[in-house]
Amino acid sequence: MINITIYRTKSGTIQSFEMSGHALFADRGKDIVCAGVSAVSVGAINAVHELTGVTPDLEHRADGFLRCVIPEDLPDNTQEKVQILLEGMAVSLRAIEEEYGKHIKITFKKQEVE
Repeated sequence: MINITIYRTKSGTIQSFEMSGHALFADRGKDIVCAGVSAVSVGAINAVHELTGVTPDLEHRADGFLRCVIPEDLPDNTQEKVQILLEGMAVSLRAIEEEYGKHIKITFKKQEVE
């Protein structure tokens, strides 16, 4: 199963996300759940970088682990753009979870303090 955790600040903005595991929906190279999750998450990271100039702090490993942390203290207009892109990612991932819930689980966590 792919486990995704999306971390929100106390005010509700997405500060980071991480994912790990494998969908095990189909054989390697034919797993549409894995491909969808990868395309959505990497696409969001690329869009954040290309469209806002923000370079997230990334950790990526061959075992399927990915962590993305958005820098703190961005200008308000940049933060808004980043949030729209990340919220779009969250919507797309939830759509995958709704269809393939046995293979992907999303958890949202909110910080207690900022």
